[in-house]
Amino acid sequence: VPVGGRPVLQHLIELLRQHGIVDVAINLHYRPEAIVDYFGDGGDFGVRITYSHEERLLGSAGAAKRLQPFLDETFVAIYGDVLCALDLDELLDLHRRCSAEATLALYRVPDPGRCGIVETAADGRVVRFVEKPAFDMGNLANAGVYVLEPSVLDLVPPGGAYDFGHDLFPDLLAQGRRMFARLGSGYILDIGSMERYEQAQADYAAGLIRRPVAA
Repeated sequence: VPVGGRPVLQHLIELLRQHGIVDVAINLHYRPEAIVDYFGDGGDFGVRITYSHEERLLGSAGAAKRLQPFLDETFVAIYGDVLCALDLDELLDLHRRCSAEATLALYRVPDPGRCGIVETAADGRVVRFVEKPAFDMGNLANAGVYVLEPSVLDLVPPGGAYDFGHDLFPDLLAQGRRMFARLGSGYILDIGSMERYEQAQADYAAGLIRRPVAA
């Protein structure tokens, strides 16, 4: 899906590369050949790409579980339908300073009922996570951009459907594991509808999608 003449995935790969992340895994399901044909091994884009072909939908965390041998150190996970231009170094810094197992980027949304809403303490520790709440608990939403430790994947059951927002993050909270979050510095938009996709195109044309300069 193109924004500004380049696929959204290319925007994300460029963001990762800018922050020094060059080993990239892409989870594939629908029309995998379109992505493989475009990106190849990643060499033309300055990265090394590993592909994971998900034949049966396993949820976002279940898909990551299949990549557990690849994800053997602190890693960044980004949903493929999120157009973002964030300073990932800020998120990584919080993650390291707090010795977190999971650190989430947040963004403000006008319609919290369609998102995972996150409540944090003053130090950024996540105290509540509710997927698509039916009650008012604020408008800071899960952006689908995470810094994670490999240990979190041990909680994901193999072979079944399991989601970061619906399953894994509530499980981490219930176990008292260290999970933090911060409002992302930069542009974030979930383009999972035609209306928001059109908004992304308009935002790009208006020059609103600019990556912060990494330190």
